[in-house]
Order: sequence, then structure tokens, then C-alpha cells
Amino acid sequence: MPYRIVEPVIDVGVRCLCRRPYYKHPKGCPNFGKRDTCPPKCPELKDVFNLDKSIYVIWNVFNFKKHCDRMREKHPNWSKRQIECCLYWQGTARKNLREEIARFKWEHALLKIVMCPEAMGVNITKTMESIDQVLEWPPVWKTYQVALAGVPKNKKS
Repeated sequence: MPYRIVEPVIDVGVRCLCRRPYYKHPKGCPNFGKRDTCPPKCPELKDVFNLDKSIYVIWNVFNFKKHCDRMREKHPNWSKRQIECCLYWQGTARKNLREEIARFKWEHALLKIVMCPEAMGVNITKTMESIDQVLEWPPVWKTYQVALAGVPKNKKS
């Protein structure tokens, strides 16, 4: 099962990545400042989890290369941007992460789980490197979807 205890690499600067411009979004992510799960509304990790207790990282790996090859075959006239567009693969990848989380919860029912730890100031790339899972930027072969689990801050156990 893909989960492990981890020491999350906290860097609140990663919350600013949401403001980076990208294709057709010169101001960054349109959800920034709007959703409760997005910065700056989203609380930092230290305000959600008891960091004196174990923090788990839960992940799944999505075969990005296989997806792109399948899309290229299905749509030979598409551009690289169209083939790699997250609209066509991210839903399936997140569904797979939710399935991993459901398996994890069988053993750890009382822990709180967050599916967007970057919004809480966690450097996921460095956190995953600490357990020998190297993320590709930009992805070529595989993508990771990552969640964190821990004891909620308001709990005593």
C-alpha cells in the first residue's frame, strides 16, 4: 500500500505557486483566494495537524506516458498541449488517490486527511524525495497525486 510516515517539508512559499502564470491564466490559478481549500483561505499545515504526532503521506502513481500515447493514437492531430491536458487525466488520477485513501482509512479511521497539502504550505516534491519517490517536473512518464494524513490539531491523542 502506498503510504508511509513522513516528515513533511514545510515551506509556506509553495502557496505562492498558485499565483504563477500559466497558459491562458496570466494571474495563476483562478481558484486562488476563492475556495476554502486554496490559499490564502486554506490554513497552514501546523494549524490543522498536530505535528508532534505521525504524519502519513498517501499517494498514487498515474501512468502519464501511457495516457499520452493513448491520446496521441486516438487524436493524431492534437498538439502536445492538448494531449497532456490535465482535463483528460486528472479526474481518473484523483479517483485512484481517493481509492488509496479509502484503503488507508480502514487502518487509520481517526486521522484527518487533506488532498491538497501544497495549499497548506507543504513542499510535496521535497517531501516525496525524502522517501525516495522522485516527482517528474514536467511529467513525462508518471504523475503523483499526494495526500497527507495526521492527528487533527484539536485532538489530544
